[in-house]
Amino acid sequence: MKKKLDYIKTNWQLYVIFLLPAVALTIIFKYVPMGGVLIAFKDYSAMLGVLRSPWVGLKYFERFLSSPDFLRYLMNTLKLSVFGLLWGFPVPIILALLLNRIRQEGIKKNVQLLIYAPNFISVIVLCGMVRIFLSPVGPVNNLLGTEYNFMTMPSAFRTIYIASGIWQGAGWASILYTAALSNASQELTEAAVIDGANIFQQIKHVDLPAIKDIIVIQFILQAGNIMSIGFEKAYALQTDLNIPASEILATYVYKMGLLNGDYGFSTAVGLFNSVINIILLILVNKVVAKLNDGQGI
Repeated sequence: MKKKLDYIKTNWQLYVIFLLPAVALTIIFKYVPMGGVLIAFKDYSAMLGVLRSPWVGLKYFERFLSSPDFLRYLMNTLKLSVFGLLWGFPVPIILALLLNRIRQEGIKKNVQLLIYAPNFISVIVLCGMVRIFLSPVGPVNNLLGTEYNFMTMPSAFRTIYIASGIWQGAGWASILYTAALSNASQELTEAAVIDGANIFQQIKHVDLPAIKDIIVIQFILQAGNIMSIGFEKAYALQTDLNIPASEILATYVYKMGLLNGDYGFSTAVGLFNSVINIILLILVNKVVAKLNDGQGI
C-alpha cells in the first residue's frame, strides 16, 4: 500500500491528465445543469432567463400536490416501477443460472445471442412491434381467435409495458450474473455432485452464494431508480383510451414542459420525482444493509 501511495505521489501528473477530461465532462454535463432546478421556484421566462425571472417559492409544488390527478400519476408511476422490479429483477438471475448449466459452448453462444438481441432494438421500434402484435388483426388476436384492441385497454397497459421490458432487457442484464458465475468454484460444484446434491441444491449452495453480492448491489441500484421511468416507452405505448393507466410523472412532465411550455411547473414535478427517488434509494440501502450484515453500498 505504501509503495502505491509513493508511486501516485511521484507520478501525480499522469493521474491528473487521465482524470481531468472525465472530471470536466462530469462537471459540465452533470453538475452545471443542476442550476436549472431554480426554474422550479421561479415564474420562468425565456426572455428574462433563470436568474432574473420572478421568484414564486413553492407555488408549483403546492399546485401539483393539490392537483386531483397527483395521486393517480404517482400511483401509476409506482405500480409500473414496483411491479416491473418484482417481476423483472429475478428473470436475469434465472437466465444466468440456466446459461451456466449449458456445457456445450456452441449451444450456449447461440442461446446468448438469441436472448441478447432484443436489447439492441430501439424503444420506438419495440413499441411499434407491440402495437402490431396486439392490434385487433395482429398475431396475438389471430392466435386467440379474438379481435381485442389491447392497446386501448387500461387494464392491459401495465402487463404490456412490463412484459415487453422483460423481453427486451432481461437477456442483456443477465451478462453481469453470467460473468460472476464463471468465477464460481468448480471444486465446490464437483464436491456437491459427489455428495449427491441435485441441480437445485447446487444452485442454492454454490451458484447463488457466488453472485449474492452482485444481486444485492443490483437490487439497491434498481430500487433506487423506482421513480426514474423514462417517458419514451410509456408515451409511445400511450393511447387516448389507456391514459388512466399510462399517464405517469415522466409523460406528465414532458407534456407540461415541452408541449404546454409550463417550464416552472414541469421542473417542479421533475424535482419532486427526483427527491422521492433519493429517499427511496436511502431507505432501500438501509433495509438491505440490515439484511446483509450491515453491508450496503
